[in-house]
Amino acid sequence: MPDWNEILEELKETEHDLRSKAKGSYDVVRRRYLGNLHKITGRNVIIYYSGWLQKGDLSKTAINDEDKNGFMTVFHNLDHTKGIDLLLHTPGGETGATESIVEYIRSMYGTDIRCFIPQLAMSGGTVIACACREIYMGKHSSLGPIDPQIGGVPAHGVIEEFERAYKEIKKEQSKILVWHPILNKYTPAFIGNCEKAIEMTKSMVQSWLQSGMFENLESSEAETRSKKIVDILSDSKEMKSHNRHLSAEYCKELGLNIKFLEDYKELQDAVLSVHHSCMHTLSVTPAFKIIENHTGKAFIQLTAQNLNPS
Repeated sequence: MPDWNEILEELKETEHDLRSKAKGSYDVVRRRYLGNLHKITGRNVIIYYSGWLQKGDLSKTAINDEDKNGFMTVFHNLDHTKGIDLLLHTPGGETGATESIVEYIRSMYGTDIRCFIPQLAMSGGTVIACACREIYMGKHSSLGPIDPQIGGVPAHGVIEEFERAYKEIKKEQSKILVWHPILNKYTPAFIGNCEKAIEMTKSMVQSWLQSGMFENLESSEAETRSKKIVDILSDSKEMKSHNRHLSAEYCKELGLNIKFLEDYKELQDAVLSVHHSCMHTLSVTPAFKIIENHTGKAFIQLTAQNLNPS
């Protein structure tokens, strides 16, 4: 399979050949490699790609409720008995939207869901990955902590800040002068919302791990393993940073059902060819989010406008 530069050359050649045609070279090449991946796996293939690395606007590129329309579009007319291989590249996003998307995917495919992480699936992307039966990662792949963010503010960080303020003020009343302007930036209900967001994320990820990845284990073992994973992934003290990149080896040691792409050469080449094609599309075209299946049916969002499903 071609590498990044070889795909770029292929794009240039295809663009030259298609100058008189309606479809762009980026769509043609990307769909060619999506189709090839489907031939290898024999399963439904869906890409869920965000251009946050290229476009930078998290208000658009993050997981949100509009993405549900994309999944509805690309699931239509697929044979759901063949399962789904989901290629994820996302910074995460809204907790409620993430939950809704996972529940929708499971309503269509049950737990016959494999997840592929060609590069990054952070925060809510990791949450989605944990809802899958298997997670395929390479040496270049990363998951991330699942501690929720509220309005871009880490929920765990807010609670830790309040706890520290309480201890310091209780010990020395004059500290209130230091902490007052810091705590004053939060609304009265904000800390409660942070606590609820943390509990919601932990609860749904543990439930999905038990019912999906660990569904063949004894219930007590599935619960124990799921809780351990969730407690670590959601622990801001353990993770140190919400942006921490967790390798395939780390995730395997943590207890997640990780398959190493390097062990499946043909599959790895096919997955990375799709990934490179997507990244070229996001880098050069106005597309900032791509949801697409192996038949070429797509829901692509553009910086200037939404492209009608094709």
